[in-house]
Amino acid sequence: MDSYIMQVRRMWLNQDGEGLADLLSLRHVHVNIPQIGSETAMTKAMEHLSAPLDDLVLYHLKTVAAMNKDDPLSMYNHQSSAVQSLTKILQMQKEENWMLPVMNVMCLELRFLAVCAENSKSNKNTKPGEILEKCADCLMGCFRVCACDNRSSEDDTKRWGMLALVNQLLKIYFRINKLHLCRPLIRAIESSPYKAHFALAQQITYKFFVGRKAMFDSDYKAADEHLTYAFEHCHKQSSKNKRLILTYLVPVKMLLGYMPKHGVLAKYNLMEFGELMEAVKKGDLKNLEKVMAKHESFFIGAGIYLIVEKLKIIAYRNLFKKVYLVLNTHQIPIEYLAAVVESDDTDEVNIDEVECIVANLIYEGKIKGYISHQHKKLVISKQNPFPRLSTVP
Repeated sequence: MDSYIMQVRRMWLNQDGEGLADLLSLRHVHVNIPQIGSETAMTKAMEHLSAPLDDLVLYHLKTVAAMNKDDPLSMYNHQSSAVQSLTKILQMQKEENWMLPVMNVMCLELRFLAVCAENSKSNKNTKPGEILEKCADCLMGCFRVCACDNRSSEDDTKRWGMLALVNQLLKIYFRINKLHLCRPLIRAIESSPYKAHFALAQQITYKFFVGRKAMFDSDYKAADEHLTYAFEHCHKQSSKNKRLILTYLVPVKMLLGYMPKHGVLAKYNLMEFGELMEAVKKGDLKNLEKVMAKHESFFIGAGIYLIVEKLKIIAYRNLFKKVYLVLNTHQIPIEYLAAVVESDDTDEVNIDEVECIVANLIYEGKIKGYISHQHKKLVISKQNPFPRLSTVP
């Protein structure tokens, strides 16, 4: 116990951020020492450590004590106090950034503890997401300190800590479904002169969440760009992470008209998309409904059900293209389109509904043409009436 406190003091005096981060981590071996969370240990910490380090270590020891009592909410509360103490230290160290490794470790573990506290059965007095929101507020304190460091020295600026914090905040906002709060964070990173120089692992995580955000905003080209970057730069042995990225990248690619290869889907155990792809390519509306119902739990669990549902408009486009190829005419009666939809869909349709679908396809640039309401016909362009989806603005 005495040895641990002396090690902490030595790392502080030597400005060894990596070493101090280890000693303040809840995953370090010192948490297994029976006396480390005792009142005696806390008293010794206050005696041997000077301000502002003493408060930081005191709250850490209280977190360890709560861990030994298996009390997730108290663990979170004490860790939150520790991070707030850390924020004050970062503000005091105006010309230094050696505490950034400590910030990265403690903020990461604060988010883990917030999730555990949210899921704890003993946590009955808080609303869903409340603890995670408080956690985000705490992390924002550190983020503001880093973002406001305008020193010209690249080596000593705290802005190197921005992306790690942004990634933690993005994970929280996605979890509590407050995606609008992501925008200022994304703007801060996109305007940063260090944007392309952060650690690759941090960039991959950031691109993954920014890609998902773009996907939910229906900006599929931006989503494709960010998610593709994340997938291509993700370590080849991280098959779990690659599969997670593909879960979002595949439907984005399909909405842009790029159909995945069965080999890739099989490699990453995503064959749900294989059945989906075949139905969309063939314009098989009935089978598309069956596939979506069959794999509903997977799509909902991944949070992509509404995105996958948008593939139905691509299926309509492919079905109408088949009609055009069969009739070989640039003036297609709407009733013909209604007939193929009714024979292929699970629900009854009328001409007005089909006309609405056609109008949306024209508006989105997926069909080049116009509707002649007088003659109840779809009049399509003689040049490239069904443009490649990837070229649609």
